[in-house]
Amino acid sequence: MKPSLAITYHLFAFLTVLPCFAQSSPVTEYPLKWPGDASGSTHELTYNHEGGEVVWVTGQNHDHLARVAADGKTDFFPMPVGSRPHGILFDGQGVLWVSLEFAGLVVSIDQETGSIMEQIDVRIRAEGAKAPINPCPHGLGLGPDGKTLWFTGKKTNTVGKINPDRSIEHFELPTVGAVLIYLSAGPDGNMWGTELVGNKIMRVTPEGRIDEFEIPTKGSRPIAIVRGPDGRSMWFSEEAGNKVGRIDMDGSISEYPIPLTQRNVILAGMAFDDLGNLWTHSYVNGKEPSPAGADHIIKIDKSVLLAQAGDLTNIPVTFYQVPTRNTVMHRIMQGPDGAIWFTELGADKLGKLKLGR
Repeated sequence: MKPSLAITYHLFAFLTVLPCFAQSSPVTEYPLKWPGDASGSTHELTYNHEGGEVVWVTGQNHDHLARVAADGKTDFFPMPVGSRPHGILFDGQGVLWVSLEFAGLVVSIDQETGSIMEQIDVRIRAEGAKAPINPCPHGLGLGPDGKTLWFTGKKTNTVGKINPDRSIEHFELPTVGAVLIYLSAGPDGNMWGTELVGNKIMRVTPEGRIDEFEIPTKGSRPIAIVRGPDGRSMWFSEEAGNKVGRIDMDGSISEYPIPLTQRNVILAGMAFDDLGNLWTHSYVNGKEPSPAGADHIIKIDKSVLLAQAGDLTNIPVTFYQVPTRNTVMHRIMQGPDGAIWFTELGADKLGKLKLGR
């Protein structure tokens, strides 16, 4: 495979972009040959930060999980038919958890056999309802204690909590139709999430008190949210806003526009690496496919942590072209081998960008 082209942009006043070429870095893609006839559904990914060597991936429409080694060798494990696995994470004890969105379950997985060890029914038993209501547990987040599991109720406009004793709590969002999709623990001991349609960042305390913070850019469609390495902030990506945002613990938000390779690209997930650099990706919007173009992994230099609101002046932003087009990239993280791993939802591939250190 030929090395992908890496281009670094330095932003100056008035958003003038001056390109210079950086050393190219190879992007490797592993096609995931999911069992069955479904296609275009490679979703979340994770690995065990306490010594794990493999990456786990959910194939939602495939009703399978994938376990991928550093060389791309893949094993597939079936989940219940129609359960639609989505969120995935390891808890503080090294237990692997997956949300089965259509089944209303959060389950733990045997990492050798891929079988379900424990299943927790998170459906809502509302007074007067004829049957339990499935909140459709979508995203998973781990509480600061390493034991409490949180999940987004995509269908019921709720955020849910699984306590260590396996009791379940549900908390309703103030904004109707917010579509909460992603959760991450903050340095303040609370959980933070993105409201895709509500255009807000949500904060929920361990007791269930919810605050919401309006994103300045209208219709930005926030996606991922992660803890900043400075220990004082959370950072999020804006799919439609083509920006990354920072929210401090007092709720104040700063946004930083990402230079566009072309007008019809949108952002997806985000993550920090171990040096403090911020990573995201952009891909050509399938709803506006013309002009056609390449999709990219984007590195924003760690100096962004000190940038003034809305100002990326002199902050290097590097683009790494992905060989496949129409990827619909979904999630991104630094993996167990130190490389940047990402999912290509539309192409059913797992990508890896090896970092030069």
